[in-house]
Amino acid sequence: MLAGIQDILIVTTPRDLPLLKSVLKTGEHIGLKIEYKVQENPNGLPEAFILGEDFIQNEPVAMILGDNFLHGHGLPEMLMSAGENLVGSNIFVCGVDDPERYGIVVLDKNEKVVDIEEKPTNPKSALAVMGLYYFDGSVAERAKCLRPSARGELEIVDLVKSYMLDDLLSVTQLGRGYVWFDAGTPQSLHDASNYVEVIQSRQGIYIASPEEVAWRMGFIDSASFEATIAPMPDSLYKKYLLKVLE
Repeated sequence: MLAGIQDILIVTTPRDLPLLKSVLKTGEHIGLKIEYKVQENPNGLPEAFILGEDFIQNEPVAMILGDNFLHGHGLPEMLMSAGENLVGSNIFVCGVDDPERYGIVVLDKNEKVVDIEEKPTNPKSALAVMGLYYFDGSVAERAKCLRPSARGELEIVDLVKSYMLDDLLSVTQLGRGYVWFDAGTPQSLHDASNYVEVIQSRQGIYIASPEEVAWRMGFIDSASFEATIAPMPDSLYKKYLLKVLE
C-alpha cells in the first residue's frame, strides 16, 4: 500500500483462504481491490505468476512474500521509485551475517548483478535476496518456461536469472536505517514482534495500520476512514485510529 499499489492478488493455500477472505474481504473498505488464488501444492514461488497471469495482464507487477517485514524512513519512496523506473526486474537485497541461509547476489564494481547463488556453501557475497521483487509484464511467460528443480519446484532464483541473462536485472539495496526480518520462523517472528512493540510504545505510532495507510495515501477519504473505524470493538487499536483521524 505504501508503494501506491491498490490492486492486489493474494496467492494462498486452500486451508488459509477462508481466514484471509474473512479478514481482508475485497479490500474495498480501505480503497483496495483484492483478489485471491489458491496454490494447491507448494510448487514454487514462480507458480504465483502463472496462477495470476489473468490478473497481471502483461503489466508490471510486484511480489512480496508473506513472512517479510520491512521498516525504515524513506521506504515508501524507495518502493515507488523501484516501480516507476522498472526495466525488466528489480530485486531488493540486504546485507546479512549468514548469507549461506539465503539466495545471494554478486555485484561487480558497477553494481551490476553478475551472479546469483541459492544458499551457497561458500558465499561470494553477503547480499541476501529479500522476498520483495518487481517484474515487468513478461514475468508470467518467463515463469511458464521454467523447469522444476531437483526438489520438484519452480525456483525464484531461476526466474530472476532469466532477467540477469537478458541484462534486465537491477537491485535495490537496503542499507543503514532499514530493518528487514525474514519472519518465517518462531524466533524471527518473535524478534519482529519485539521490534514493533518497542517502536510503537516509544513513538505512539502504529506500524503498517492498513486503515491509516489507506487514509494517508488518499485511497479513502476521511468519511470512509471514520465509517471503517465505527464498527470496530472498543480497543487500543480503535482508540489509536480515532486519534489519528482527529
